[in-house]
Parts: sequence; structure tokens; C-alpha cells
Amino acid sequence: MNSKEPRLPTLLKFYGKYLHNEITADFIQAVLSSYTVGTLERLAEHNDPNVRRAALMALGFLGDYSSNATVGRALTDIDRGVRLIAENNIRSLWMRVGTQEQRHRLEKIATKLKGKAFEESTQLATQLILEAPWYAEAYFLRSSAAMEQKDYERAIRDSHQALEINPYHFPAAMAMGQCYLKTGETIMALESFRRALRLNPNLEAVRTQVSYLERQLEEM
Repeated sequence: MNSKEPRLPTLLKFYGKYLHNEITADFIQAVLSSYTVGTLERLAEHNDPNVRRAALMALGFLGDYSSNATVGRALTDIDRGVRLIAENNIRSLWMRVGTQEQRHRLEKIATKLKGKAFEESTQLATQLILEAPWYAEAYFLRSSAAMEQKDYERAIRDSHQALEINPYHFPAAMAMGQCYLKTGETIMALESFRRALRLNPNLEAVRTQVSYLERQLEEM
């Protein structure tokens, strides 16, 4: 054995066991016994892609919005597995901001939105924004309600604000692109979709949309 071979973190053993048995509680308990969130964030930029995958999976369970930049950068990682884990986990971090009561209200807004109670979800989101104007996800949910009500100008404003607060919010960039398409602003739509792709290169449907709009503009 090469004595100079770098020692990989124990986190990999925990991750391997989790992939085998898929018992989330055991994985979380094992990680908590040995690692802090700060250490996991550092490991998320390790030179070994398997370590990065393990760290990002752990952050998805244990991190909060303070880990947003770490997971956001991982969206453009050279390793596809890392990118997919980051994409699957980052939205949960966006919901873990503010007080417990504010998080509960955010979940209620999301539930109302899924239930197509657009007016109520808009009112609840507005109340939360007035109280906590730094709440990017509240702006995004209000934007989603506005899109459903075909109020595209308001949806664009709220999506833009979500991106101002959270520069990794690729769904907000996608939403802006869709709204600009609805209002006939093709160039702005293209720029919004390109922004979404820069944040998250895994968005194949958006990549297809970008190619289509580019061809459309060339033929004009």
C-alpha cells in the first residue's frame, strides 16, 4: 500500500452504507456523530467526486439556507452525480430559512399553491414578505401564483426579486423566461433561460428551449 495515498474521509463509508440500505435516519445519525455542517461544506469541494456527492447528500438532510452557496456552486460541478444531488437537495435548503413559525407559513403557502388556491397563497406570501422581505422563496411562490393567474408582469417582478435575494434560484430564472414568452418578449425570455442554464446546466428542457429561440431569432 502506498503510504502517501491520501486518506479519504469516513463520510464515504457512511454514504456507501446509505446507498446500500437507503435508511436515511441511520445516515443522518452517523454523519452527525462525526461532522459539522461547516466540515460538510468544505468536503463538498473535495477533489474526489464521491466525497463531494456524500457531502452534498448530507447537506441536503442537515444543512439550511446558510449552505445555499455551497450547494448552488455544485450545480455546475464537473461530475454529473454531484450536479444531480445538488439539484435534488437545494430546494429543501431554500425552505429552511427564518424562524420555525415562518417556515411553517412558507409550507402552508406552497400547499395552498398546489391546491390551486392562488388568491389565498398570494395573500399569505405577501404577509410573509412584509414581515421578512429577505425571503426569496416567498417571492417565488407568489410569482408562481401570479403566473397561474396570468399576471405575468407581477410574476416577473417577484421572480426577479427572488433572484436578487438568492442568485442560485434557477427556477425563478426559468419562470421569468416563461413569463417573457407569454408577453411576447423573446429576447428577454432567451436571456432568462440562458441564466437558468448557467445556474443549472442539467436543465435539458431549458437547453432545448434556448436552441429553439436562438434559431427563431436568427430567422427573423
